[in-house]
Amino acid sequence: MADSKNAGDASAFPLLSPETVAAVKSGGVAGAGVGNLTPSVSVGRPERWDLPFSDTIDDRVADELLACLPFSKLDPANFPRNLPLRGLLRNDCRIVDLADGEFVVRAGDYGNSAFFILEGAVQVVLDPLPAAALGRAPVRQKTFWESLSQLWTRPRIAELRRLGKVSVASANTATPFRHIPLADIPHLLNERRTVRLEAGELFGEIAALGRIPRTSTILSAGRTRLLEIRWQGLRELRRFDPEWKDRLDRLYRERSLSVQLKQMPWFAGLDEATMKVIADNTRFETYGQFDWHGTYRALKADSAANLLAHEPVIVREGDYLNGLVIVRGGFTRLSRRYNNGERTVSYMGKGEVFGLPEFARHRLFGVPLVASHTLRALGYVDVLVIPTVIVERYILPQIAAAELARHAASHEAAVVNESETADVPPAEIQDEARASLLEFMVEQRVINGTATMLIDLNRCTRCDDCVRACASAHENNPRFVRHGHVHDNIMVAQACMHCIDPVCMIGCPTGAIHRSLAGGEVVINDQSCVGCSTCANSCPYENIQMVPVRDDRGDPYVDHRKQPILKATKCDLCVDQIGGPACVRACPHDALARVPLNDSNALDQWLQR
Repeated sequence: MADSKNAGDASAFPLLSPETVAAVKSGGVAGAGVGNLTPSVSVGRPERWDLPFSDTIDDRVADELLACLPFSKLDPANFPRNLPLRGLLRNDCRIVDLADGEFVVRAGDYGNSAFFILEGAVQVVLDPLPAAALGRAPVRQKTFWESLSQLWTRPRIAELRRLGKVSVASANTATPFRHIPLADIPHLLNERRTVRLEAGELFGEIAALGRIPRTSTILSAGRTRLLEIRWQGLRELRRFDPEWKDRLDRLYRERSLSVQLKQMPWFAGLDEATMKVIADNTRFETYGQFDWHGTYRALKADSAANLLAHEPVIVREGDYLNGLVIVRGGFTRLSRRYNNGERTVSYMGKGEVFGLPEFARHRLFGVPLVASHTLRALGYVDVLVIPTVIVERYILPQIAAAELARHAASHEAAVVNESETADVPPAEIQDEARASLLEFMVEQRVINGTATMLIDLNRCTRCDDCVRACASAHENNPRFVRHGHVHDNIMVAQACMHCIDPVCMIGCPTGAIHRSLAGGEVVINDQSCVGCSTCANSCPYENIQMVPVRDDRGDPYVDHRKQPILKATKCDLCVDQIGGPACVRACPHDALARVPLNDSNALDQWLQR
């Protein structure tokens, strides 16, 4: 709320559109004279560019960028009026000046931006650096006696923090680029392979758009000026300008595609020339929204049919298969026609391939090359499509006949027959209970989890030993709620699932939420968390809580504006505890398990235990 003292200043309304600010100042918004704003006032919905990435780019700097390559080759007419090119540069970019030897990105970090070198150069470190050099300390597990003593040494005050261990930063403080110098640069880099990138090079785009960890550590080489482009702007540049799309696709082919393909067993024996032909002909396709969690929250209360209608179709059952589809990132739903609708058969994640059984049957038996299932995108999905002619000429001849026969005989290779009636369900979904549970898991998107907490309610006695054990392991602060979505006798509890696609990490301004180096668990650095709530708001499963922290007397910490200091808390999978998750070990009836649902076989194994 603004007072008359600053009514003429637009900064008094940081979340309102310029039109609404003007209306408020002139008294043009109903019931919103500057002196009598009320809780019921109608205001403009916050827009994407209400808060720019930074204030380092004004009109003058934007003009300078537009006059230089590669931006001078972009055609502003390709961009819509609500997302103009100048607006992208002003609002989705920032200038970063670095001294010699500062980190730009660190291997393993989840970034949400790419970098264009304006001046100077950077060094890409190809070999791993020590964890200590990256500013990370290895996770230390508690000893047996430390674990045992938690029973009587835990504090009685909820969310207790000692002075000096609380970051007293305002939740609204914008976090600038973190300037982190690397100590002992010559010694560390002389022992490792590096590649130098000069002015005019772009890097970091693969991790930014693919929601994957940085694969290399990159340092400034001398004084360096970078243009940092956050993923929103990078996405729009790729979307509206064909040259940028071609540039990003070319960089991916050069830097990552061959490496990714060679990790698959059927490409292992191919020579470099053949791999280049395959890489040059592979298509990159994306489906769904990058920030899918917002749309999903709005849709998940809808009917299953409407939810399915919002999932983009990658391949439709019965259509000619014009390529082998490799899931590069995200999750997909595998379904077949059933009665008047569709039935979920399975799901596929990163690295899995759609269409190989169909190709095998076509090669061995000459059956039509048509898709036996429908493949849909769940959220945001990146796929690679290797065209049919390339698959048949270069890939299938490299696969042994026995391996082809195994794929051809798999249950996923059921041939679509025109005489098949929709009233006859496929053999793989005869088990109604299993099919219904799978449908539930896919619709709730818990297949994203590598450690989803499942509770068998037929065995659970509601004793809460799991909650008490969690509290003991976390200084009297349980990190999950024994509550969640229920299907028949299975509950998916509200506990962090340590997702394959952790959207909670994308917007974190300080990197406080990250993967541990020890096992890849998603953990939060309590000291660097500034309480901005970005991770909690991004989590589609509401498994991150924001809590006010307190001192030894139980009084909450507050900032200079008397606002409480908040910290993000969630399950850390007891990464520092002997024996793993305390909740699982404490259950006296074997009712609770942490199941890697990103593996489609894990659910069946747990159900059949």
